[in-house]
Parts: sequence; C-alpha cells; structure tokens
Amino acid sequence: MTVAFAGCTALGPRQCGKSTLAVHLDPDRLFVSLDEGRYLETARVDPDGFIESLPEKVTIDEIQRAPGLLRAIKRSVDMNRKPGRFILTGSANLLLLPEVDESLAGRMQIVRLQPFTDSEKEGKAGAFLETLLDGNLKPSIQGGANTAQELFTRMLKGGYPEVSNRSMKRTRQWHRDYLRSIVDRDIKDVAKVKDADDVARMLEVIAIRTGELQNFSSLANELKISNATAERYLSVLQRLFLVRRLRSWQKNPAKRLVKSPKYHIVDAGLGATLMGLNENSWRNERTRVGHLLESYVLQQIIAQAGWTDPDLQFHHYRDKDKIEVDLVLNRGRDTWGIEIKAASSVSKRDGAGLRRLADICGKDFRGGVVFYAGNDTLRMGDDRLLAVPISELWTR
Repeated sequence: MTVAFAGCTALGPRQCGKSTLAVHLDPDRLFVSLDEGRYLETARVDPDGFIESLPEKVTIDEIQRAPGLLRAIKRSVDMNRKPGRFILTGSANLLLLPEVDESLAGRMQIVRLQPFTDSEKEGKAGAFLETLLDGNLKPSIQGGANTAQELFTRMLKGGYPEVSNRSMKRTRQWHRDYLRSIVDRDIKDVAKVKDADDVARMLEVIAIRTGELQNFSSLANELKISNATAERYLSVLQRLFLVRRLRSWQKNPAKRLVKSPKYHIVDAGLGATLMGLNENSWRNERTRVGHLLESYVLQQIIAQAGWTDPDLQFHHYRDKDKIEVDLVLNRGRDTWGIEIKAASSVSKRDGAGLRRLADICGKDFRGGVVFYAGNDTLRMGDDRLLAVPISELWTR
C-alpha cells in the first residue's frame, strides 16, 4: 500500500470490514490484533517498547484498545517519515477518545469506513448522490409494482458484511451478539462507565426513537439518569460509530428554528433488531418504520458522500411551524434537500418542506428530492423538485 503519509488509519464500526480491507491491501504485511491478550497487555504497559519491537511495516488492528500507542507511533514516525509504515484500524473515533492527546495530524491519513451500502451489495457504482449534486436527475416513468417490501427487507438486514448471506432469524441473532460484544469489550475501552449495560440501554432508546428530535433531558428522564450522564453515554455511542448526531440547519441564526438535533442509529439492521421489528412490521408499524427509513437513507447518502464529496455537510430542518426537511445537504452555500416517505405514492404536500427550504435559500437552492417506495421519477410542480424511488440508492 503506497500512501503519502507515514501511515493510514481506517476508522469505522466494528465488523464493517476494516481488518479484511487492510489484509487485502497488503497481505504480506505483519498483522497484529489488539484483541489478542498477549499483544494488548504489552501495548498498554510498554507502548514504546511494543512499537520498537515491530517490523518497519505493520498493521495494528483495534488501536483504540491501547490509545497510548499513538504517542509511541508519533515518536517513531517523527524519527522515520518513510511513507506507509503503519496501517491502523479502529472501531472507535480516536480523535474523540479522552485518553488521546495526539491526533497524528500530518503524519497519518484518516480513512472512514462505513457498513456496506445497498449499491455496493448490488455491485453498482453508488452514483445517486453524484447525479443529484450534478443536477442530472431526470423524470422517468418505469411502471411496475412498488418496492416497499424489498426496501424493508434491505433495512432489516443492514450493512454489516457478516449478515449478507444469513437468514433474517440468524441476522437478528448476529445483531444481538454484536451488541453483547460491544458491551463486554468496546464500551469499557473508550469510556469509564460504571455499567456498560446502561450505555446499551441508551442505544436501545435511540433505536426506538431514531430520526426524532432529541434532547438530553428527555433521554435522561426515560433512563432515570442525570442529563450529564445521558450526554456522556451518547458521546460513547458516537465514538463507537453506532449513533449519528444530525444538527439542525439554519441559514441565519436569527431565524425561528428548532435547534434540537436528531439522533440516528447508524445501521438500520441493528436498529430494527433493537426495535423488535420483523418482516410484517412494514404494514402495522408504519410510524416506527418511517423513522427507521430516515436513518437508513441518511446512512446510504453519507456513505456515498465518502467517495463523491467528503466535504458535504448534513443537517435536518424544522421550524416553529413544524415544517421540516429530513435531510439538508450543503456544499458551501449550495443547498439540497431530501424528504423521505415510506409510502408508494406522493402528493404535492409531501414537498412542502422542500419548498420552504427553497424559499429560504433563494438562488442557493440547487434541488430537492422526495424519496418514496414507488418506481417512477416525477416532477412535483417545480422543476427543482422530484419524487424519486428509494431504489435509486441501490440501482444507480
């Protein structure tokens, strides 16, 4: 692997494929996993000695388990800036860990990995976001049955590679085992909490309320903990790439906007398991399914941004009149809006939030999309607004 920096750090949720990718890129490189006790103890007790004992090129897996190694790596890199010496992988955001005071800025390139998108599963380019940003989405009548059930099946599966070929029953069991492993190991690595199970309970609450406006007071009341503890638990879940915070969008701070953020569970499949959703929930749990669908689309779009435009900014919009847009995208002053509907048809009122956003942005508004579970791409009474099948996320 050739990089311009002394090393590369791949960050992302546990089991999203970081280790597999590192080995694939350079199978002859020494691979050291800190999940192995014999390495972990030495790395924690004597980080400098551990780094000095390694060959010139090495992959260190699950680096967040011994954050003290980063200072030792910094010292080693400062003495030898040869490119590509270290590949690090981490299942926690190292830059948010309280023990880490060295970001390795200018020394390590950061690569952020996501669970699989559905376009990747289908072997497609994942070009929906690029098409939207370039203004190349066009009306198209395809006909055929709606895609609601297929979409829901994809949501239930989620994006972790390990569940790709499992039955739905075994997928749910894998999700439960996955959460147990995080409680038993990862939470304790990244935070000092009295009971890691309390953090797991917070994740269940976020899953049930995914895509909703949140504040620490309501979360704390539901879990019977203090606001400060709720804030700390949410920070842990964000560090572990399990929960995503979506800030409120505002063009001007003086506007009458609701400033509460939304919190989304990152992987819809894990969220569905925590919510207790199954194959029949599409019909009888429409509200909860609708919120989970927001989280699913957000994750697909953010993942596509990784190879399309990593500098794209993401927010939600909601004002005092309860007019809202599920997802607002910004590139400088240029603004796009995305509304997400679980229905198989759309009406003019489904674009109300996008029209409000367009009015506020004026000439900076570049376009809006209402995702829905149909097959046709249709104009919504405005050349800038289109109803678009959600299947475009995995077919384009």
